[in-house]
Amino acid sequence: MVTVRPAAVVVLAAGEGTRMRSSVPKVLHRLGGRSMVGHALATARALEPQRVAVVVRHERDAVAAHVLETDPDVLLVDQDDIPGTGRAVQVAMSALDAAAQAATADAATGPDVAGAAAESVLAGAVVVVAGDVPLLDAGTLRELLAAHAADGNAVTVLTTEVPEPTGYGRILREPGTGDVLGIVEEKDASQEQRAITEINTSVYVFDAAVLRSALARLGRDNAQGEVYLTDVLAIARGDGGHVRALRTDDRLSVEGVNDRVQLAVLRAELNRRLLEDWMREGVTVVDPASTWVDVDVELARDVTLLPGTQLHGATVVGEGATVGPDTTLTDVEVGARATVVRTHGSLSVVGEGATVGPFAYLRPGTDLGADGKIGTFVETKNAQIGTGSKIPHLSYVGDATIGEHSNIGAASVTVNFDGVNKHRTVIGSHARTGSDNMFVAPVVVGDGAYTGAGTVVRRDVPPGALAVSAGSQRNIEGWVARSRAGTPAAEAAARARGTRDVAGLSPQARAELERAATAAVPVTPPPNLPGQPAQLDDPTDTPAGSTTTEDGKQR
Repeated sequence: MVTVRPAAVVVLAAGEGTRMRSSVPKVLHRLGGRSMVGHALATARALEPQRVAVVVRHERDAVAAHVLETDPDVLLVDQDDIPGTGRAVQVAMSALDAAAQAATADAATGPDVAGAAAESVLAGAVVVVAGDVPLLDAGTLRELLAAHAADGNAVTVLTTEVPEPTGYGRILREPGTGDVLGIVEEKDASQEQRAITEINTSVYVFDAAVLRSALARLGRDNAQGEVYLTDVLAIARGDGGHVRALRTDDRLSVEGVNDRVQLAVLRAELNRRLLEDWMREGVTVVDPASTWVDVDVELARDVTLLPGTQLHGATVVGEGATVGPDTTLTDVEVGARATVVRTHGSLSVVGEGATVGPFAYLRPGTDLGADGKIGTFVETKNAQIGTGSKIPHLSYVGDATIGEHSNIGAASVTVNFDGVNKHRTVIGSHARTGSDNMFVAPVVVGDGAYTGAGTVVRRDVPPGALAVSAGSQRNIEGWVARSRAGTPAAEAAARARGTRDVAGLSPQARAELERAATAAVPVTPPPNLPGQPAQLDDPTDTPAGSTTTEDGKQR
């Protein structure tokens, strides 16, 4: 097949799309991770044209902003109040000719720069596509361009056969030669013409000179009062040009979207095609019906996607990795041989051989090193976690750096927000932190350090040190009998005391049990408030861990 580089591709994106019943412009509805007009632009760029023009009108600002964000080099063209695809291409050609003249003026030298620029207009093949035909691929357009060039056509139109052609323009062919006589729209067609099942896909290749000449002669003498682009074909043929058609059997690839039902059908078809392509490249998709992959996702061979997996954006999955089941990743890099199970993640990196989940939440900025672990019910954000380090379960690690081969105990939290600013926690390599730790940032735990269970780390922990903040445990025997008399807990405790071997208890425990049994009035002590010492049962009792001086004072 001859490769033909078009002079320009014109994308028609000015339609209102009322049947979508949406505040979002029709061409901005998404499938496979791209807007419909985004798909059209990607296909257009794959042809390597000199210029790409996009015609906008309804919801102009939203569509224009999205188009320029997607492809900053496009030529935006505004359609005026005159309706119809013919008018859209008229204004596009005017803009393309002006751009060609400007380019000539910039490149020209000598005394007659203005004259050379004025005579310069767009020349070559002009491809016209609709912005709401998302499955149209560059390969089909290359075939259309090749046929156009090989036959020396003035116009070449892409067509297809459909069992129910209602609503489409019908292709009128010349008996014998098969050349295209013209295209008749549904509302202008006769009963005989409406029986034709070959339809116009609104995809064309025009010779620029032919198109320019025919556009100048278009009128609005039709049932809808619009300027029809399809009238160009009859004009070109009347001028003696060859007008031919290339028929495609892939009907869905040229189907447009007018409502959300059609959008859902094409979204499912696009996903089916993407998964089929990946499976042929060596990816295992266990359940294609419940697996969704965007067009920009990259998968290596021997990747396994389990049921319920959704991969969005620029997600990349390395060789031999397993993702799923029930996992949604957006713009996440998963290393080779890694496993990500029942996880929601975005803008994160999972290193080679690492494991994530189940029920993990990777927020933006998470970077898990090779062979590391983010386990069950763990949330991470803006966290760099070194090679071999583990956060196994029930923890939040945000705004943190963890070194290599460290282990973070269950139910740990990096307390990173003071109500105004975020602060960072740094935990070194080969550290072992206990369960239920609070790291009040900013704080640093050194290499090889340990922390005890229940520790609130407010100050830096030197390398190799053990940090603890909990006091010694004290059991107050008989407290339930005195303070919660009559409750099920008190009754259960009494039953247990009746069967307990009292002789095996400590003297303190036996004294507490005796006092509980003889207490006449239950006393409920006041709550322990911050900064207030616990009330003792006997004013003469000495708190655990304290000593007494010779003068009887506690210290």
